[in-house]
Amino acid sequence: MRLYINVDHVATVRQARRTVEPDPVEAAALCERAGADGITVHLREDRRHIHDDDVQRLAAAVRTVLNLELATADDILDIAVALRPHQATLVPERRAEITTEGGLPLGEDAAADRRLGAAVRRLAHAGIRVSLFVDPDRAVVDRSAALGAHAVELHTGRYCHAFPNADRELERLADAARHARAAGLAVHAGHGLNYVNVAAVTRLPEVEELNIGHSIVSRAIFVGMERAVAEMRAVVDAARVDQPSAEP
Repeated sequence: MRLYINVDHVATVRQARRTVEPDPVEAAALCERAGADGITVHLREDRRHIHDDDVQRLAAAVRTVLNLELATADDILDIAVALRPHQATLVPERRAEITTEGGLPLGEDAAADRRLGAAVRRLAHAGIRVSLFVDPDRAVVDRSAALGAHAVELHTGRYCHAFPNADRELERLADAARHARAAGLAVHAGHGLNYVNVAAVTRLPEVEELNIGHSIVSRAIFVGMERAVAEMRAVVDAARVDQPSAEP
């Protein structure tokens, strides 16, 4: 199970004072030292936390892999193509939202789907692995495969909000994960996962990558980044013991 750490909210703290610390690049190095398999950042159109310079410095400094979350804005696609991170995860983006509150609305707007498909092709042509952040829905998974994505990241928000009474949402995730693997897609998961609710998602055999940020950065305030990541690494590894692998 790959564990990618999202360091966006390290930059959120920095931007509260418009200063240079804490530095998300330094945080990424600590995450890697503690066992992270990759680093995730979201370069938003409004640049509310991560900035262009952060992404450029991370692309040069990350020793594992960089997963760049982005919408289909041309200027951000230009940055992705120039830097060529290991992976680009296309996500929906609304200016008023606090964080990404749902998956890409595939199939609802033909023009938006065409734009998304063009972004997938452009990123893939640059040699970047492309993932789409989607709700756990079979039709949306099928559309992701049709657009040429290499992977889907299943939005775990509804599961996390329902936890601990989340059996129904967990089954939705399990069904979508099975369907995605059958369609030839790699399966990732993320949004709202924390030290308490992550185990059940980790046990889904098709899921091969987790993207977790806020809960780890929150824990790091009290125990430090390396310990916070190591604790999550331990929870994930313990939950994954004896689970069959679905990695391609």
